[in-house]
Amino acid sequence: MGQVESAAGYGWWQAVLVLPVIFSAWASPFELAVERAATLPLLVVDLIADAFFAVDIVASILAACSRRPRGNTNLPFVDDRKKAAMRNLRPWTLAMDVASTVPFQAIHHLAAGRAAVAWSSPCRVLSLLRLWRLRRVSELFAKLEKDVRLSYFWTRLVKLAGVALLAVHAAACAHLWLASHYRGPKERTWLGRGFEARSVWEGYTRAVYWSVATLTTVGYGDLHPSNPGEMAFAVVYVLFNLGLAAYIVGNMTNLVVSSSTAALTLRDTLRGVSMFGARNHLPESLTEQMAESVLLSFDTKEQELMSEMPRAVRSGIAQHMFRDTVEGAYLFRGVSEGLVVELVSDMATTSQFFPPKADVVRQNETPTDCYIVVSGSVDVLVTDADGTETVVARAGPRGMAGDIGVVLNVPQPFTVRCRRLTQVVRVSQRHLLRALRSPHTGDADRVFCNFVQHLESPMWQFAREEAPFFREIPAQLRAGAAAVAAGSSMRGEMIGVHGMEEADQRMSVRREPKRVVIHHKSANGAGKLVCLPGSMQELMRVGEAKFGKAVTKVLTVDGAEVEEIDVLRDGDHLFLC
Repeated sequence: MGQVESAAGYGWWQAVLVLPVIFSAWASPFELAVERAATLPLLVVDLIADAFFAVDIVASILAACSRRPRGNTNLPFVDDRKKAAMRNLRPWTLAMDVASTVPFQAIHHLAAGRAAVAWSSPCRVLSLLRLWRLRRVSELFAKLEKDVRLSYFWTRLVKLAGVALLAVHAAACAHLWLASHYRGPKERTWLGRGFEARSVWEGYTRAVYWSVATLTTVGYGDLHPSNPGEMAFAVVYVLFNLGLAAYIVGNMTNLVVSSSTAALTLRDTLRGVSMFGARNHLPESLTEQMAESVLLSFDTKEQELMSEMPRAVRSGIAQHMFRDTVEGAYLFRGVSEGLVVELVSDMATTSQFFPPKADVVRQNETPTDCYIVVSGSVDVLVTDADGTETVVARAGPRGMAGDIGVVLNVPQPFTVRCRRLTQVVRVSQRHLLRALRSPHTGDADRVFCNFVQHLESPMWQFAREEAPFFREIPAQLRAGAAAVAAGSSMRGEMIGVHGMEEADQRMSVRREPKRVVIHHKSANGAGKLVCLPGSMQELMRVGEAKFGKAVTKVLTVDGAEVEEIDVLRDGDHLFLC
């Protein structure tokens, strides 16, 4: 805890150091260009800034054991202070930090007029080492650009403005230095005769004016180089401006275009949906549903986010978001905690939003999935032969859709349509049946009883009258529920009314185990031949035991992620990562 607080405190200290850095970046070239500007107040502020950075060198060494190296978070944590200091503080970086802290400008003024004046002039040039401190500002902006609490546009804009101002200031100071150190007649400088008698700030203002006019390629011509040295510098500065202008214009273009790229992509997708509907003569209502789905997927990026997370993280997110919803669904009331955890584990990637008037389930389609409503509400409709639709029931949060077709293994008897924006989680029929097998055999009886009781509830009285399907439900459903209540096991009742005997035979027949070859993605060479276990979790545990490395994903040879064990075939090659 103390190490975390130390690292956080050092982060605040780095933010405070930005002000001395900005002052050093302005003062160092200015004091070198105009020696008269190095007055006592300015020298005192220089010494204070140098003291800040001297303290920072000591603080960086003390905080080294609680920080990882900059730009590298993959190295293991080192608790030994000396080893951490050697790892975090590179020798050349430390040497530059120390050199930039030496008060060369103050040494120059103390040595001026004495015998040491021969080496006092180079001290003024060495004071430019303080520009090394600008790397701290670069590191700060790198962190701010990743901070989602701040606007990336304005952060980037401030950084570009800072780069432009620094270039203007540096060029102005260099031009002043060339004029003041020209050994020929002073009228042959860009400032003309008598500029040394003018005030410091007047000369600096004229230099900044020339630098801005040159940087922006305006070039009024009222100030221009007047000797070979100034002309050579102007050539270099203009060439530098070509790269700087390209950098600034390119970044500004990206900032402006990036905000409209997503909107243009959405417009192109919607145009494609409209053309697809017109080309295939789709009903207008169906085309509108497609467009609404595209708009909804554009606004919600949860699926892409969840797919990038490790499996354990996805499972934890699903437990937090959907556990209460699953426990509140009528079909899973009273089941064991193990069944709930197994059902919820994969729901982070099966959550889906449906726009208003969108069909979640269509009547007479093949039952492959059932849905649990997380938020919103849906209508349950029966479609007559003449196309007339009748609402027979409604379901809100924790209600279910498509459950009758999945449990009875018959074509979906109803159409389920969203009344407003609705979020659902999908439970596949295979996943449900696999979860109800051993070791959750008692849960199958509980789910079956819940299902029969739900169909007998008053809410479905109107549905029995409107939907012929309900009048054809065999009496063995009620008989089976009574047998379960008496203590009999009704595992086979879940599979289907019209195929119970066949399903029981499928479940009881011993199948030969499938054999697959597993490879670890980071390892080369032949894989390992293993028998395919009964679940993805067991397959990952087998991979971890065989390769000694954590496994979060199972991929096919083509790179597709495997989420269900039943889709694998005998002899498949799988890559674990």
